[in-house]
Amino acid sequence: MAITRAAPHEEGTELSASGPPRESRRLTSPLVLTLILLVSMLLQGPLRRALSAPVMQSWTTVFVAVVVQALPFLVLGVLLSAVIAVHVPPSFFARALPRRPSLAVPVAGAAGAVLPGCECASVPVAGALVRRGVPPAAALAFLLSAPAINPIVLTATAVAFPGDPEMVLARFVASLLVACAMGWLWQRLGRADWLRPPTRAPHGGGGRGAAFWGSVRHDVMHAGGFLVVGAMAAATLKAFAPESWLRTAADNPVVAVLALAVLAVVLSICSEADAFVAASLTQFSLTARLTFLVVGPMIDLKLFAMQAGTFGRAFALRFAPATFVLAVAVSVLTGAVLL
Repeated sequence: MAITRAAPHEEGTELSASGPPRESRRLTSPLVLTLILLVSMLLQGPLRRALSAPVMQSWTTVFVAVVVQALPFLVLGVLLSAVIAVHVPPSFFARALPRRPSLAVPVAGAAGAVLPGCECASVPVAGALVRRGVPPAAALAFLLSAPAINPIVLTATAVAFPGDPEMVLARFVASLLVACAMGWLWQRLGRADWLRPPTRAPHGGGGRGAAFWGSVRHDVMHAGGFLVVGAMAAATLKAFAPESWLRTAADNPVVAVLALAVLAVVLSICSEADAFVAASLTQFSLTARLTFLVVGPMIDLKLFAMQAGTFGRAFALRFAPATFVLAVAVSVLTGAVLL
């Protein structure tokens, strides 16, 4: 007796009880792209006229300039971050740090200057440090300093501000001070029940090669997306925001600092690219733009979500506001002295 085996239906089809399989109607990426291209072809006349307007030409110029300048630094930072996350064992940091938490905090903060990593990588790395026995205060100092003062970020800042080399020193000093101060503050006031230690490693199985390319793909997609959003926001501010509004905000030192601090939180730009967005905001003072550069790598919307997911909501609800306030205050003081 012959045994027949039903062939599994292909993905994208549905089995019908009364007949052959029929294709399911799902909105896929190729279909969306095809629809966009068709609509663009049908509306090419109005689109061409809209894009040829002076305001749109200004928008396009700023957007392309920010993306093209920032993209090489973003890619290099993602690659180095993936190498460190995959090939440097967390136990190395546990052995390298001093045993006393008060001394481990500045050492961990300074380690961010030689160990590149973007915000997306610093949170899981800090979680791995806590899981391997590193004092939480030191791990948190590294979490804040690594994406803010690493060589890739400082080089990008120097390229973005060629006429203001003091901005590099100001960013380094302010970011390191905030990272160490938050570490010491957590050591002094933090409670164990506020911090939920992570229970799993940031990379799963599949070998180091698979983990490396998985980390690269994840960070490029996320950081690249935030770079595009940030470039669009900067171009929109330059092209569409009334000059009188920007002048009013920029002329008031307090409003300028607070506006760019909040903008850094909302835009959530990768630290390898944020200097080029800040450099494009020429209406604002260097101190206000320094605040943008210090706040962004330490607390933004994506970082808050990652910190809450890694260490718990009770931790994020206390740590994020304190970091924001301290970053703004230290940026203003550093700007007053160095800029």
